[in-house]
Amino acid sequence: MARLLKIGIVGCGAIGSSLAGIVLKDFKSKAVLAGLYDLDKQKAAGLARSLKKGLYVADCFTGLIKRSDLIIEATAMSSSYRIACEALRSSRDIMILSVGGIIAKYPYLISLAQRKGGRIYIPSGAICGVDGVKAAAMGRIRKVVLTTRKPPEGFRGVPYIVKNKIRLGGLKKDLVIFQGSAIAALKNFPQNINVAATLSISSIGPEKTMVRIIASPGITRNTHEVEVISDSGRILCRSENVIHPSNPKTSYLAVLSAAAMLRRILHPLECGT
Repeated sequence: MARLLKIGIVGCGAIGSSLAGIVLKDFKSKAVLAGLYDLDKQKAAGLARSLKKGLYVADCFTGLIKRSDLIIEATAMSSSYRIACEALRSSRDIMILSVGGIIAKYPYLISLAQRKGGRIYIPSGAICGVDGVKAAAMGRIRKVVLTTRKPPEGFRGVPYIVKNKIRLGGLKKDLVIFQGSAIAALKNFPQNINVAATLSISSIGPEKTMVRIIASPGITRNTHEVEVISDSGRILCRSENVIHPSNPKTSYLAVLSAAAMLRRILHPLECGT
């Protein structure tokens, strides 16, 4: 009988909580939830009590690493790079969900993984078409554009909006609030455009990948359009995402994407690029 994969989850918010439940329910024949860790100890303890009696809650991240084969990072851009470094230095595999946090230094993470024997997994998140983008990148890609549309209220309080005195109230038509490189988009919209990092890494990098962010009063769902022009043809994908029931800043598809990546790790059959 194959050994169960020991999975540790860092971050016990909406996404981490959802994935913990999925590991226990859907992957119990192939994996075990080794434990949880969150800077908010009470949040981690509360999640553990709601999921399984006696579930391990780590006092420190190092303790969780020691018990795990795979770490799932479900925290924030500000901490994902540090978490990935610590996991890889201990020769553990890491699934990174806050991809924007590693965008400036992901080549180092790749070299670290190669030296230590770990692997880095990045789910597609809230966008579709990453399989086709990766295939096109094996040839020559000439252009990658991500266009993100969200209801105006989804941008309220964002420092970039405040700094540039962009008025979102009473909009009657689409307003382009940002246009530039993925690296600039991630700097200015760290909580709104995490998908730009995933698209960049899978294609032509964060400096060449272009992003348009639009406040759209006519929509109710966060929408992402990916356009790729390459020698192999034109790819155009659009996703209209339902928000996560526990976190209005997160698309439900992002959680399911991480679950699908986990199934790919555990299942002997791989379908798709």
